[in-house]
Amino acid sequence: MQKILVVDDSPAELAFLRQIIVDAGCFAVSAVNGREAVEKAKAEKPSLILMDIVMPEMDGYQACRALAQDPTTKMIPIYFVSSKNQKADHLWAKMQGAKALIPKPADKQAILDILKQSGM
Repeated sequence: MQKILVVDDSPAELAFLRQIIVDAGCFAVSAVNGREAVEKAKAEKPSLILMDIVMPEMDGYQACRALAQDPTTKMIPIYFVSSKNQKADHLWAKMQGAKALIPKPADKQAILDILKQSGM
């Protein structure tokens, strides 16, 4: 069973994304900020990370850079799921190491497509 790390400081968004993942037959692990995401990614070794950008303590961009620089986590694909949806946000997300940025409110099919593309 594939393990997906979901990172969001919104309990409602976290629950929504977790439900999509579980319904798709994957195991969901969650974190509520970037710092916790980095710790959980190192400990849990997920197959994929879905992460918000705007969060307390450490934002998604900082967490993405930290994960990309760590040899134990640099190969984990990261997709941002965020309300930041300008063209510059999409470009900046990729510059930080993310595969893509999915705009909020997240579309269930967009999340399922990411899982499918990633072989889940």
